[in-house]
Amino acid sequence: MPCCKSARPDGFCRLLRAFLALTLAFMCIGAAAGGIEPTRAALVATEDGYALAAEFNVDLGPRVEEAVTRGIALYFNLEFELTRDRWYWANEHVASHTLTYRLSYTPLTRQYRLATGSLFRSFDTLSEALRALGRVGALPVMERGTIKPGERYMAAVRLGLDRNQLPKPFQLDAFANRDWDIPAKVLRWQPVLPAAGESK
Repeated sequence: MPCCKSARPDGFCRLLRAFLALTLAFMCIGAAAGGIEPTRAALVATEDGYALAAEFNVDLGPRVEEAVTRGIALYFNLEFELTRDRWYWANEHVASHTLTYRLSYTPLTRQYRLATGSLFRSFDTLSEALRALGRVGALPVMERGTIKPGERYMAAVRLGLDRNQLPKPFQLDAFANRDWDIPAKVLRWQPVLPAAGESK
C-alpha cells in the first residue's frame, strides 16, 4: 500500500517523496551532462617515429549541443603522454603531445566545422562532427629514437572540453553549471613499441 495510506505520519511521506524526486533530478542532471570516454588507443611505428591511433565516444549532453547549434565555438584538447617505469623513483616523462580541435556551426551553410589549426572539415550534422572528433587516425606524437629497447613504458590519452577557451560571457556559466561539466576519462595502457621504421 502507498506510504500515505499507512500508519506512517504525513511528514514522513512528504519527506520520502521529496527525497525520491531529488534523487531522480540528480540522475537526470548527470545523464544530461554527457561525457567523453576513450574506447581504444594504440601506438604504431612509422618511418619518422610513432603515431597515435585512438577512438572516443563523445556525448556533449543536450545543453552543450544546443550551445554549439546556436553558434558557440567549442575547443577540445587531445592529450597524449608517455612515461617510462622506474622502480627507484617516480616514472620518467618521455614524451607528450597536445592537439586542439575547434568545433563550430556556420548558419550560412548550415554545416558544422571541425578544425585543427588551419585545416578543417565540414559536416551536415553534429553527430557526424562528433564522430570525427572521436577518431584519431595516425597522429605523429614521437620522433625516432625517443624510446629505448627493453624498457617498459606507460601511455595515456585523454580528450576533453577546454572550458577556458569559451567566450568570456559563457565561462562563468560553464564553470558554475553542471551541464558544462563533461567528464573526460583517461585511458592508460602499456604499449609494445618496436623501433621506429620497423614493420608493425
